[in-house]
Amino acid sequence: MGKYDKLLAKILRGTSDANISFSEICQLLKKYGFDERIRGDHHIFTRNGIEEILNLQPRGSKAKPYQVKQVRNLVLKYKLEYEEKGEK
Repeated sequence: MGKYDKLLAKILRGTSDANISFSEICQLLKKYGFDERIRGDHHIFTRNGIEEILNLQPRGSKAKPYQVKQVRNLVLKYKLEYEEKGEK
């Protein structure tokens, strides 16, 4: 099980939303094909075919729990899958 598989499992379980690394959740969204724009501390993620826009801000080095929940709901709603490019 790779790094992103473990992170995704942790997000989908929903038991530790307050303990998800902000940089890791950003990397996961990029693997899902989201484009990232940065305005100050706002990281704005968009993707063709998905109407929702994710606007994430860090709380220290962690992601905000309600934003982790937004990512989880988006992954489940659109049944998103990422492409593994030789990473583990």
